[in-house]
Amino acid sequence: MDHAAEAHRTDLMTITRHVLNEQSKHPEARGDFTILLNQIVLGCKFVCSAVSKAGLAKLLGLAGETNVQGEEQKKLDVLSNEVFVKAFIGSGRTCILVSEEDEEATFVEPSKRGRYIVVFDPLDGSSNIDCGVSIGTIFGIYTVKDVDNPTLDDVLCPGSNMVAAGYCMYGSSCTLVLSTGNGVNGFTLDPSLGEFILTHPNIKIPKKGKIYSVNEGNAQNWDEQTAKYVGKCKFPTDGSSPKSLRYVGSMVADVHRTLLYGGIFLYPGDKKSPNGKLRVLYEVFPMSYLVEQAGGQSFTGKKRALDVVPEKIHERSPIFLGSYDDVEEIKQLYKAI
Repeated sequence: MDHAAEAHRTDLMTITRHVLNEQSKHPEARGDFTILLNQIVLGCKFVCSAVSKAGLAKLLGLAGETNVQGEEQKKLDVLSNEVFVKAFIGSGRTCILVSEEDEEATFVEPSKRGRYIVVFDPLDGSSNIDCGVSIGTIFGIYTVKDVDNPTLDDVLCPGSNMVAAGYCMYGSSCTLVLSTGNGVNGFTLDPSLGEFILTHPNIKIPKKGKIYSVNEGNAQNWDEQTAKYVGKCKFPTDGSSPKSLRYVGSMVADVHRTLLYGGIFLYPGDKKSPNGKLRVLYEVFPMSYLVEQAGGQSFTGKKRALDVVPEKIHERSPIFLGSYDDVEEIKQLYKAI
């Protein structure tokens, strides 16, 4: 019997233990972030359970409303949003919540207020629910300047001000990827324990990848730089092999693959949607934060994505993110305008 291997299997690094270890490095920490993260984990477990039995529970289909983005809401969207909003408010550690599903920001009542702001997409890729494709929750966390007087200005700031970001992907397994500003770690839900266990420590994105991920159905509306870059991916002029195209259409799934295998994910602006389709606060910022923490880059076509200062909570932006060298290549194309 391999006792060393057995010991390794019994020394489980849960997400709570991991965050407590990080907290111990900051003597001034009061445990507020750990409490907030526990609520995120609880919300993710609930949504994971709901997603897995959506068909049985007749949760599929439309809720009969349209959200602020003009997208028809699935019942799971509504459910996920309620779960996370209630969990965040109940934690007593948040002051402002911005959700993709709510037109206005939610300001927490003073008696339940804390110092954190959470921006989140409760169920990204929900149009894929019916066909079993991976979907997920995306979140970013900021701290407020003045707990007694939180304002929208605390939210409408650069993504570089975030203190943490992550996503939870509901697919063949339930995977939570998190960064608190000190690298990126991936945790997988063990259903028998009900715990997220560290399975992908210190994720580093390869410096260059062999995959590009983009919706080529929009190709006729792309700008010259995007068209030229994708052309080079398919027909390289330097004698290298062409890149492979992989596109799920669920941002969490596409970015997760990009983080692990390298390559580039693109959702550019085009003639129909000059600002792209992805929202700055709760899609572009958290994913850009994770990719940079893993050693990659993120670019909007004009500047580093985390340097954008949004003017509205549901603002959109083009995005190119992934392996450092791949994003550098498209940056040079935009500089050559």
